Amino acid sequence: MGKLTGKTALITGASKGIGEGIARVFAKHGANLVLAARGSETQALAQSLCESGAKAIAVKMDVSDMASVQVGYKAAVQAFGGVDILVSNAGICRLGDFLTQSDADRDAHLDINVKGAWNTCKAVLPGMVARKWGRVVIMSSVTGDMVADPGEAAYAMSKAALVGLTKALAREFAPYVNVNAICPGYVLTPMVQGMARQSCPENPQSVVDGIAASIPLGRLADPMEVGELAAFLASGESSYLTGAQFVIDGGSTLPETSTMGV
Repeated sequence: MGKLTGKTALITGASKGIGEGIARVFAKHGANLVLAARGSETQALAQSLCESGAKAIAVKMDVSDMASVQVGYKAAVQAFGGVDILVSNAGICRLGDFLTQSDADRDAHLDINVKGAWNTCKAVLPGMVARKWGRVVIMSSVTGDMVADPGEAAYAMSKAALVGLTKALAREFAPYVNVNAICPGYVLTPMVQGMARQSCPENPQSVVDGIAASIPLGRLADPMEVGELAAFLASGESSYLTGAQFVIDGGSTLPETSTMGV
């Protein structure tokens, strides 16, 4: 019996990267899974997990559209009776110089990263309150609230906003619903690989290698490592944790400088 057995988890952005890693870890721990994404890629993941003995369905969901979120939520209720755990993971990152980046890029970050979390939380929280139990895990980042690089203004703004949302919801929905944020550093995902291509189209691997070299643990995270942290926060083991931020970055935010020290 796993730590999530008998609980139903809705995971947004579940088609790849961190979302897929979380889904695989949650399946291992016994959760019923509702895998949400804008495309149809989650169908294959849900089928694969079911073939391994898990219970999973895939739903098409555009988190920036409340009507789409409600349709996906209703499918979860129909399949499993309700949602006990929300992992609000869907997000985008488009690098751009602040003075020239388009308003459309800015708004896309707000619509998906911020409004997406708002919409999914608004859909699931009434059921959690009615059952007097729930776990919400919001995927923020070390970027925005702790650190930032050039070209990340829109992304950093959106991820910092999620920390504020986490704290506000944790306070408002206590004592029955625990709301916490995960703040990853660099994880080896298609998003990070895309950012590397934006940064250096001629040699994106050099960007990834440079990131790894700057991290004290010497590598980027595996998505399933983030998944294990999410599983802990989604389980009864985290019963006295709410409104908190959990950094998982291999120590990347530790160095004070790149030149000082022995």
